[in-house]
Amino acid sequence: MSSIAVPGAFAPRRAWHTDLPVLLVAVCWGASYLAAKDVTTARTVLAVLVLRFALALPLLAAAGHRSLRALTAAQWRGAAVLGLILSGIFLLETYGVVHTSATNAGLIISLTMVFTPLAEAAVTRTRPTAPFLGAAGLSVLGVVLLTQGAGFTRPSAGDLLMLLAAFARTAHVLVMARTRAVRDADTLPLTTVQLGTCVTVFVLLSAVGGGPGPWTVAAGLDGRRWAGLLFLAVLCTVFAFFVQMWAVRRTSPSRVGLLLGTEPLWAAAAGIALGGDRLGAVGLAGGALVLVGTAWGRRVTG
Repeated sequence: MSSIAVPGAFAPRRAWHTDLPVLLVAVCWGASYLAAKDVTTARTVLAVLVLRFALALPLLAAAGHRSLRALTAAQWRGAAVLGLILSGIFLLETYGVVHTSATNAGLIISLTMVFTPLAEAAVTRTRPTAPFLGAAGLSVLGVVLLTQGAGFTRPSAGDLLMLLAAFARTAHVLVMARTRAVRDADTLPLTTVQLGTCVTVFVLLSAVGGGPGPWTVAAGLDGRRWAGLLFLAVLCTVFAFFVQMWAVRRTSPSRVGLLLGTEPLWAAAAGIALGGDRLGAVGLAGGALVLVGTAWGRRVTG
């Protein structure tokens, strides 16, 4: 997908000044599945989510405290609803990555790029183009092969949770696009309210869930896992948000989207190179089809 010229965009010879930070965000997001898998167990999901976003939220709130006061009551409500959906996404993703490989998690979640245009077409009652349907079919076939790399068996619980997370991401995008109140809100306070809602949900669930509390989990983390938690909070959340805000003012949204769309590639690279994931020939073929299908789908809808 070629980039679109916008006022103030960098000349091509300087585009890498903007591209590199955005590409680094995609790398961080891709590696986040492996980091989350290393930091989290099935019993500590809620506590880790509380810690991750409680660390990130003060930084965002401090940066956007003035714009937070400018939100209307309708915008606060809309952002809170989006935050509830977002909390569901993080729960599904985090529980999912605990029960599947980091490679599978990153590739399955990339189906959001296919599900979103399909859902939008259903809502608006428009017919998807033949090339897009072909890309969607290729991606779905890829996921089937990816989850059957060791032979044709039932997909794991983690694979199914990641698939549900992809549907939830799609719902989040559609609700955001169709909630009139939030369309006029600045991105920073909108994101801050959503993450604040997530923290509230995770704290409440942690209090009634019977698992170890956030402070107990924090005290038990060693240096490597603390580094992973800070990576998720600072680089994958705060840094990623501000890079996106900075980049869209200096290049085209389509170029930013193209670079961020490489996330599943980095997820697979991290899972295989660092996490010891082994896909087998069938799984590798499935992963390749997912990457090709989602890239093709992004191109034909771009």
